[in-house]
Amino acid sequence: MTDTNSIGLHSGSASQLAEKLNDLLANYQIFYMNVRGYHWNVKGSNFFELHAKFEELYTDLLTKVDEVAERILTLGHKPVHAYTDYVKLSRIQEDKDVQDGEACVKGVLQGYQALIELQRELLALASDADDEGTAAQAGDYIREQEKTVWMLNAYLGK
Repeated sequence: MTDTNSIGLHSGSASQLAEKLNDLLANYQIFYMNVRGYHWNVKGSNFFELHAKFEELYTDLLTKVDEVAERILTLGHKPVHAYTDYVKLSRIQEDKDVQDGEACVKGVLQGYQALIELQRELLALASDADDEGTAAQAGDYIREQEKTVWMLNAYLGK
């Protein structure tokens, strides 16, 4: 009898990947709520463009939350789903009462930087486990978010 799951990955590797994906899921959930808050509360001369941009970003983040949770299930594990777990697991901290447009953009940048770092860790782990599905997902997210970081830095004049 082999020690593999239903998609042919070693069970121990799948467990490690699911744990790292749950960390990623927690970070996505906290970041999603931060960006949603920026959308609701941003004020200033760039309100209209930032309000629209934040909506675009949180809509994308919500899609990724679902995709990460489904990947955990595909690996044969259970995604965390309690907000208390998200707060405990997340590197990204809740950002409260931010209204200044530039501060909101900086919060978005910090969130993406944390996600990219986590996804690089996940990519390495997935590559070592020969998990092309998780590696491809992480790689796609990294590529897309690196471009977003570049654009937000350009917006801030960096």
